[in-house]
Amino acid sequence: IFPPQYKLNPPPFICVRDARLHKIDLFHTYIDYEICLHTNSMCFRKKTSHVRRRYSEFVWLRHCLEQNALIIVLPKLPPRNPFFSLGNTEQVTQRMKGLQEFLESVVQTPLLLSDSRLHLFLQSDLSTSKIEECARGKTRYTVAEAIQRSSCGYMTRLEDKASCDSDCESTSSSGLGLSVDTSARHSPLPFLESPDRDHQLFSSLSEHPAR
Repeated sequence: IFPPQYKLNPPPFICVRDARLHKIDLFHTYIDYEICLHTNSMCFRKKTSHVRRRYSEFVWLRHCLEQNALIIVLPKLPPRNPFFSLGNTEQVTQRMKGLQEFLESVVQTPLLLSDSRLHLFLQSDLSTSKIEECARGKTRYTVAEAIQRSSCGYMTRLEDKASCDSDCESTSSSGLGLSVDTSARHSPLPFLESPDRDHQLFSSLSEHPAR
């Protein structure tokens, strides 16, 4: 089911969902989110894509866009919360809502769509450091190749294992110390929607393309 504005002036359909908890070490965990994108716009390399990103990567993206588009007032991200609890359903849900609203605003701003880092963020599995290198032409693959070769699942990034968000918590306090090797078929946070339920949604979108 499309929202009314999608039929009149179709922006990309984008949602942030399926929060998952990952364990870095005995004392640190982090949470990431799935970004689902479906669009008929020629601005994007893929019509449908799924990638996973952390809150700190959203912060990085906003900083990049801010530097590249000085005349635009960028939407805000949900603020960092020193008391953010990975086991708190309401806090995690509110953060996902804020991240989605941020992306919805960004992808409807034509000037921002000219930044290749945004496209790599949304449609590739590259880490932020690799995105920077690729956008500057310092990798063996182009932006288009990085997007086309990316998988639909979560690709573990070795450089992320040594870092954590400011919102990281100890596994003992969150009570959800799960491994980064958790299968993509099972959501580590059962109170959130499973990615399997999204197939019907995207099938519906594909069957009713915007005109």
